[in-house]
Amino acid sequence: MDADAIRDVFRGLGPIRIRRMFGGHGIYRGDAMFALEAGGELYLKADARTAPVFEALNSRPFAYASRNGRTTVMSYWLMPESAIEDEAEAQRLGALALEAALRARAAKPSRKAARPPRRA
Repeated sequence: MDADAIRDVFRGLGPIRIRRMFGGHGIYRGDAMFALEAGGELYLKADARTAPVFEALNSRPFAYASRNGRTTVMSYWLMPESAIEDEAEAQRLGALALEAALRARAAKPSRKAARPPRRA
């Protein structure tokens, strides 16, 4: 899926930014990554509040095999095909993903707060 197609799916969310990463794309609104594209599929950020929505839609989480053979499951869930073709559904699910991404960002301590103070 190319950048123009991704922008088209998420046009209801306002301006987004797309960055190439790991053979796919990270999809951002502001500084929050709320979706990713991998292997031509879109995955939306989920958390404890929103994962049940994606489960009810018969979605599945993004998973990949690492170099040591372990499978890693991430907190991004496959966007249903119906939402890719329905602007209102894409906007609804994209908004849920953006909210989950913002909650995850808010829960992490800032890098500045995590650093010890500099000595003079």
